[in-house]
Amino acid sequence: MTSSLKDVAALAGVSPRTVSNVVSGSARVAAETRQRVQAAIDELGYRPNLAARSLRAGRTGIIGLAVPELHSPYFAELAGLLVDEARHRSWTVIIDQTLGDAEAERRLLTGHGGRVMDGLIISPWALAPAQLTSGAPSLPIVLLGERSPQGLADRVAVDNVAAADEATTHLLSLGRRSIAAVGLQPHLRNGTADQRAAGYRRALRRAGIAPRTERERQVDALHRADGARAMAALLDSGAPPDAVFAFSDELALGVLHAAHERGVRVPDDLAVVGFDDIEDGRYGRPTLTTVSPDKAQIARVALQCLADRIYSPDNAVPPADLTIPHRLVVRGSTVRGSADTEPSSQPRSTG
Repeated sequence: MTSSLKDVAALAGVSPRTVSNVVSGSARVAAETRQRVQAAIDELGYRPNLAARSLRAGRTGIIGLAVPELHSPYFAELAGLLVDEARHRSWTVIIDQTLGDAEAERRLLTGHGGRVMDGLIISPWALAPAQLTSGAPSLPIVLLGERSPQGLADRVAVDNVAAADEATTHLLSLGRRSIAAVGLQPHLRNGTADQRAAGYRRALRRAGIAPRTERERQVDALHRADGARAMAALLDSGAPPDAVFAFSDELALGVLHAAHERGVRVPDDLAVVGFDDIEDGRYGRPTLTTVSPDKAQIARVALQCLADRIYSPDNAVPPADLTIPHRLVVRGSTVRGSADTEPSSQPRSTG
């Protein structure tokens, strides 16, 4: 026999309206209550009539996710988590890749080609803040990353300055003093590299070390090959570093590869820290010390922000600017024989 919404409410010990809120994501529900309702849904095999509900509400049940690079392990992992979270709300996710192209971002934001999405989560690399919110006024959007929407849209981000500061401070605590930074990208407007460079420099200055431009290496992209090229150049500079803070784990893996090719021992001769905590870094030799953003929480919070905006009459919910926690995970690329640990840092959240 088909279970009803009232059956789920009775089993979970909540009101039918609470069950409806959990299914639709139309209101904030306490985590414990949401878990209890979801457990009842799973036990009873309850399936809402999505077609009827969407028809009544004038919605499609489809949201968009736009990321710069689908082949990036960080964005791939984040996309998977977002799809999982959306499934709990009975939403379907359409994923697109912008490659950081302004026109591609603009087409998505303006609903070019016909509106089929109820809302959009986007990690923009190209458009300026004012352009991000000048598209289709009725399309709910949530921004991921460093581009400030200036109070005009929801944004979910990590404190890159604090995270980079912690990564560099960890290297300093190991007695490293010639610390290079790999990952500056002056050609991009997304602000990520600028913020990570600012945190790196702040930590050096606090330790009484003046940042040196020759130790700050620019890259075209945050990929393994770019990291390897940057490390090779540092080794050829005549004053090789004793540590590297790479602005992504992919860059850090390239740094490790170049170091191995040159016979540089890690972590004895060179300590390396990455950023993103992608799966590859946990299985390399040595394993990679990294800044680990709470990707699961990024997915949950972004989906909740989008739900609040989709179900808010006349877009009445004020925009939120939310900072998600991160932690520094210490592994073998900085401390020989170390298991995953969290040294001096605690997850930070200022949102």
